[in-house]
Amino acid sequence: MIAYLIEGLRSDSPDETPKKRKAMQPRSDVSKHFEKYDDPSGAKRAKCNYCQKTYVVATKGNGTTSMNNHLTKCPKMPRSMKNSQTQISFLPASNGANEGVLTTWKFDQALSRRALAQMIILDELPFSFVEKEGFKKFMGVTMPQFQIPSRRTLTRDCYELYCEQRHSLKKSFNEARPKICLTTDTWTSIQRINYMCLTAHFIDKDWKLHKRIINFCPISSHKGNDMASTITNCLLDWGLKNVFTITVDNASSNDVTVREVSKQLTTWGTNIINGKHLHVRCMAHILNLIVQDGLKEIGVSIKRVRQAVRYIRQSPARIRKFKECCESQKLTSNRSLCLDVLTRWNSTYMMLDTTQQFELAFDKYSFFDIGLLYHLRTYVCEDGTSAGDLTSADWDNMRTMVKFLEAFYLLTLRVSGSIYVTSNVHFIAICELDLILKEWVEHEDTSLKEMTKKMKEKFAKYWGEPEKMNKMIFIASILDPRNKLEYVPFAIVRMFGEKEGKKLILEVKNYMDSLFDYYVKNNSIGTSSASSGNTTTTVSGYGSFLKRGTMRTKLEFEKHKEVTGGLGTKSELERYLAEDLEPETDDFKILKWWKINEPRFPIFAEMARDVLAIPISSVASECAFSTGGRILDSFRSSLTPKLVQSLICLQDWLRSEPIPIKVEEDLEYLEQLELGNYFVFCLYYITNSLLNTDA
Repeated sequence: MIAYLIEGLRSDSPDETPKKRKAMQPRSDVSKHFEKYDDPSGAKRAKCNYCQKTYVVATKGNGTTSMNNHLTKCPKMPRSMKNSQTQISFLPASNGANEGVLTTWKFDQALSRRALAQMIILDELPFSFVEKEGFKKFMGVTMPQFQIPSRRTLTRDCYELYCEQRHSLKKSFNEARPKICLTTDTWTSIQRINYMCLTAHFIDKDWKLHKRIINFCPISSHKGNDMASTITNCLLDWGLKNVFTITVDNASSNDVTVREVSKQLTTWGTNIINGKHLHVRCMAHILNLIVQDGLKEIGVSIKRVRQAVRYIRQSPARIRKFKECCESQKLTSNRSLCLDVLTRWNSTYMMLDTTQQFELAFDKYSFFDIGLLYHLRTYVCEDGTSAGDLTSADWDNMRTMVKFLEAFYLLTLRVSGSIYVTSNVHFIAICELDLILKEWVEHEDTSLKEMTKKMKEKFAKYWGEPEKMNKMIFIASILDPRNKLEYVPFAIVRMFGEKEGKKLILEVKNYMDSLFDYYVKNNSIGTSSASSGNTTTTVSGYGSFLKRGTMRTKLEFEKHKEVTGGLGTKSELERYLAEDLEPETDDFKILKWWKINEPRFPIFAEMARDVLAIPISSVASECAFSTGGRILDSFRSSLTPKLVQSLICLQDWLRSEPIPIKVEEDLEYLEQLELGNYFVFCLYYITNSLLNTDA
């Protein structure tokens, strides 16, 4: 006000009055929904524009809280107007703070629809979920402002989200240009459509391992040429031409696939060392073949156990009686009998491992139910013969078999990871397997000895001839600072003998030198091209010409030092191998070690980044088929291949869990449902929930 008076005194005309101050904008958005007026008594009030309800709005003593509360419940307010309503929300305390934080929250229809699409994809829900009565009631209580989209609108939202995320991922690939390692596998859906999954693995500049499904599409056939064509088209679409390796199972068509892809990479000029290490065979698949060959030789005991388990699980009454036998023998195991799948040896191991704990219960059960013995003697098995009585010798064989298969089971889990580095343990796992077979082939049990001999024959087919083995198996182990060229030569000689071992060691060293020279050359080309570009723009004249010539000579000298290690210096490879081994510790992280030591070995670290990203099993691609099987179930078999690809890829990209989700059947849960004992089931569920909470 004083400013206005001063301005009035300064005016030349005595009749000129001070300018009026501009009206202030209302601080709250609530004024947009109310009309202010004076009632007959002169009090200031506000009337809702929708339901005409009035509130006192005096300047002093009355706030906007009552009007804000009214807007959230106004029965006649349009939903479109409610969407822009700002509210106050309370964020819980974090980072050890004692108090939370008050903040404003504004409902956003677009963000809510996006979150809904992500929920449908992550939780593998059907699109019709949004049209279910229960979901509509839930949203009506929790967020009445949200306009629930139809299933068709939701489908479009999911596909648009896929296109958005794909564009973002493709952009990051183009910027980083990493060398990628591929895994691929095929699958036939319930629609009888052949699908191929292609997964890219790479380690970024921050030394984090990534796995991204980049393709899940139909293929015309399982022929190698057709699969290779699909892979190359996918790589072109993504702009990914720097392929380091391709991990596949041992199907004969995959040999043709990798060979054709190698030709295409050569055409693109990105086939490192002519693709000699491009083809990586899935170790988990080889382990499966080895164990399957062995199980054929000792099938009698397994066959009897399988039929006994099958008989008991065929009837809820038998399951109930078997549990009573367990209680009478004081067997308190929480595990339940499970039946194996003939083509999955790991399920056979789990069946035997569980069943061996119930020997006393089986013995007692046979006294109460004569049908078990009749079933074992008369039931015709897969091989056309009956199993026969279950004897004490079968239980001994079972325990021996469990002990033997446990090593293979743990080894399979070890090499099948997709969120941690596995290539550095590839050769170590092969050595462990070789020692196990050499030990058990001398076992006193005749049948087990014959089984091990069969497994050794299959082992020798893939890892018995060094010249046929991918050299990356050994180089990845050398890149582990706990092994280097001290452990690897020792293990090679122990496995292949003195003569063959020394020959293989020399081949591995030469291949590693060639691979390192490739990285040195590529690094030097990039450096020299950048340097030459700088010199041509800043140097001129006769004196500058002499200087430019000196700089070029210096560049060639630096390049010569990097490759050969001249004047008493050592190359990065030589310096790495000359250092002491890192100690064996449980908390050792190989990617963390390379991240810390990258400044000392910049070129060699680039090579390590690509080699360590190699997955030694195709499990990452196979896991996508379990997702595909759930998405393309009998109730949703009409989804188009294009939509299936968007759902599976987007789920892989959006998931934030540190470990892959495993969908496993809870056998105890299923058994309680089969028995129809709802009270027992509820008690079981509550007990397990409390135990998990306490843990």
